Amino acid sequence: MMYKEYYEKLLKQLAIEFNCKPSDFQKKENIITLPAMNEGRRSYSPDKPFLQMATCGMNTVFMADECLHEFLRSMIKDVKGHYLFEFDNLTKLNEELKQYGYRMNPTHHMFLPCSNIEIEEHFQVKWLYDDEIRKFYGDPRFPNAIAYPKPCPARPDRIVVIALDGENIMGMAGCSEDGPHWQQIGIDVLPEYRSKGIGAYLVTLLKNKIVEKGDIPFYGTAAANIHSQNIAIKSGFKHAWVETEAMKIK
Repeated sequence: MMYKEYYEKLLKQLAIEFNCKPSDFQKKENIITLPAMNEGRRSYSPDKPFLQMATCGMNTVFMADECLHEFLRSMIKDVKGHYLFEFDNLTKLNEELKQYGYRMNPTHHMFLPCSNIEIEEHFQVKWLYDDEIRKFYGDPRFPNAIAYPKPCPARPDRIVVIALDGENIMGMAGCSEDGPHWQQIGIDVLPEYRSKGIGAYLVTLLKNKIVEKGDIPFYGTAAANIHSQNIAIKSGFKHAWVETEAMKIK
């Protein structure tokens, strides 16, 4: 029941972000919409999106500038949605974007909670909230757990949980509020403490804390980062959607 509840909330959230209806992500045909910066979206850029695309496993929904619509209609015709995230189709899209000064970002593989995992205390931990996190900004050991190298007002870090070996930090999990009540979890375990279960331990603790607060925890990682995906699965997450977007060429 947990996953079903969060999945329904995900569809509503994606509808806000892709300027469409929640049901559009469960259709067979692919969907194209016009860009909008709707209230309540996750905020990763101050600019209006040029192109974003996402799939929950059925079709793909594109939110794209109108200049791309003719190309997209031709590209997606008779193509199953999830195939549009394969290399050859992303390459075609990337080539089209170049003439407008954009390129595709890597795909982001996203996870939602699917089970409650109660864990026994194995490591000493310390919790930090909001402004208490500031002392760690700029610390190169934690590029995933918190904003790096400085705070990000659009996606504020809310909670950090640290595993300690005496006074030494072994690892840190943190969450940023990427959208209203949507808390994305990141994890960093220092090299000398890896393969001890610290990553899954901290992510599970943080996921449980977010759920207790009434917010929605989610987890994202790269397609080939098997280690990170395994941490998500061990921590009670399930693969829910894939997304990517275009970014300006610098």
